[in-house]
Parts: sequence; structure tokens; C-alpha cells
Amino acid sequence: MGKDYYGILGVPKNATEADIKKAYRKQALKWHPDRNQDNKEAAEARFKEVAEAFEVLNDSKKKDIYDKFGEEGLKGGIPEGGPGGFEGFQGFSQGAPGGYSFRFNPTNADDIFKQFFGDMGGGGFGMGGMGGMGGRRRRGGRGGDQQGHPFFSSVFMDDDGSGGMGGMDGGDFMAKRPKSDPIIHRFSCTLEELYTGAAKKMKVSKTLYDASGQAMPVEKVLTIDVKKGWKAGTKITFPKEGDERPGMEPQDIIFILEEKPHRVFTRSGDDLIMTYNISLTQALTGFDVPVQTLDGRRLTIPVRDVVNPNSVKDVPNEGMPLQKFPNQRGTLRIKFNIAFPRTLSEQQKSQIRSALGP
Repeated sequence: MGKDYYGILGVPKNATEADIKKAYRKQALKWHPDRNQDNKEAAEARFKEVAEAFEVLNDSKKKDIYDKFGEEGLKGGIPEGGPGGFEGFQGFSQGAPGGYSFRFNPTNADDIFKQFFGDMGGGGFGMGGMGGMGGRRRRGGRGGDQQGHPFFSSVFMDDDGSGGMGGMDGGDFMAKRPKSDPIIHRFSCTLEELYTGAAKKMKVSKTLYDASGQAMPVEKVLTIDVKKGWKAGTKITFPKEGDERPGMEPQDIIFILEEKPHRVFTRSGDDLIMTYNISLTQALTGFDVPVQTLDGRRLTIPVRDVVNPNSVKDVPNEGMPLQKFPNQRGTLRIKFNIAFPRTLSEQQKSQIRSALGP
């Protein structure tokens, strides 16, 4: 007989189609690898067995073959001249005169799961044709993070904890579920990080529900890919990564960017502004401004014109990267703080008059 598909799903041989679907739903959620991180390898094996059992028992013709010939007959192939009544069934091919042969190759377990529950990342469940599985109160679906890694953002649940879709298709079901308010977090970046780009790891806690309807806290690390030129107030949304709430969409998580103060530069749009202290002599005779850029380069900016208190030295293309055009940069604007002497001797005053005139 090989594998006991009825035992794997926990259903009797006279189980109805609805019983088989309900049993698959419960077992698939229980053994999905994303729910069993501590014992992932064993869970993956069990998850595949559950999918295989469902694929066989949910198909009347495959189930009939399994009931008569067991797993060996199902996968090894029905001998030619085997039971009639299967003509035209996918997987059969005509062999010797008067007989048909068949070989069953299980479908990928993840594909079966997606067909059954749908793929939240794809915008709908695609679960038409699952009528007769009456249910009332239900929670979310299945989603993914920015990198596309699968995880459960929620589970479908009846009031009795067993589950079902009530015959409606997934698109209609999702459209009618109210959306929870998002969870707002703030995160900070230095100007250096916003100049060069960075990856920020954000640890979040959320509440999920297991297959029995019990709430459980879960921690997850979300990665924010900080782009060059992002500004304060930039919002990054992780859809359905927040808490589950009965009868509602899982909450989105929104991170809002804040800029950390810098010891040298302040930011104005795409421009960087710095203030450089000089003496009155430098203001009148010229000087060089040493600048260390946000990406570590060292610049020397010559100033040869007379500097007055309102003077600004603009250095093009040394500001912040432009968000839409990160290879282009704004302007570095250097303002000057001129230190005037507190007192002058009569001799100094005379020398100044002689040099500059009355």
C-alpha cells in the first residue's frame, strides 16, 4: 500500500470532498516550513506528504486508483489491461491493445498550496470552485517580504477554528475585508548614509495566529534599502507585515525617515551648507577651505575674492545626490563667519588707512 494518504490527512476513507479540503488546510498550515523554523527540514518533508495526499484524495480518479492499487500502483503505473473507465484521464496513455497505462507524478507542494490558498503577493486568492466549505469569521492570507521570501501574514479561520471559504472567490473575499490602520515607525539615517546609500535592519514584533486560532508573538527583521538622496520624511511601506486582527487585513508597517544632525553640514533640499570661520585678514587677502566630503574625499576650495559677511562660495556638484538622478549632485554652499578684531592699536589703524584709504 505504501503511504497512508488517509492517515496523513487524518480523514476516513469515506471522507467527503469538503472534509478532505478542510483537512488539507489544517495540515498544510500546521506543517508549512515558514511556521516551523526550528524544525524546518522535517516540516518540509511532512508538508510535501500532505500536499501529495491532498492531490490524490481530492481527485476522484486518482483516489480510485489509489484505493485499488495503493501508492505503488499509483506511482509505479497501472499495468496495461488494468481497470477501465479511465480513458481520457490526464496521465493515461494507450498501451497494448485493449489496455491503458498510468503513472502519477506529484505536483510541487508549494504550487498546490498557492492554488489552494492563493498568493497574497499576486493580488488575489484564485479560489473559485471551493464552495461548500462554509465559514464565517476569517483572517488574512499569505504574503512576502521585499525579497520575495514567503511567510504567513495570517490564516483563514472559522469560528470553530477549522476554516473554509464559504464558496466565494478570493478576489471578492479580499475586497470586502476592511483595512487596518498602518503601524508607524521612525528610523534615522546619517547624512553619510543618505549620501552613499545603506541597508538598515529593522527588528519588528507582530502578532500572528496559528492553525488553532491562538495568538503568538513573532519577531522579524525587515531590511530597508536606503537609496542615495533620500530626504527626511521619506516613507517606506511593508505591506501586511504588521499585526493580524480578526476579520481585517493585516496591518501595513510604514517607516518614516529622519535625518541625524551632522557636525559640519546641514541640508537644504539637494544642497549641503557649511560654515567656515575666517579672520578679517583672510577675508581681505584670500585663503583655502579644506573640506572632507560625506564619502570621505578631501577637497581644497580656493577663495581669492574679498569676503564680506554675506558672501557664499558655491561648489557645484558637491551637494547631496539627487534622488531621481543619483549620479548627479546638488551644490555645496560655504558660508563664512568673519572674526573681527576686538581692538586695534593706533599704529594698526594707521597701517589699515594707508593700505585701504580713508
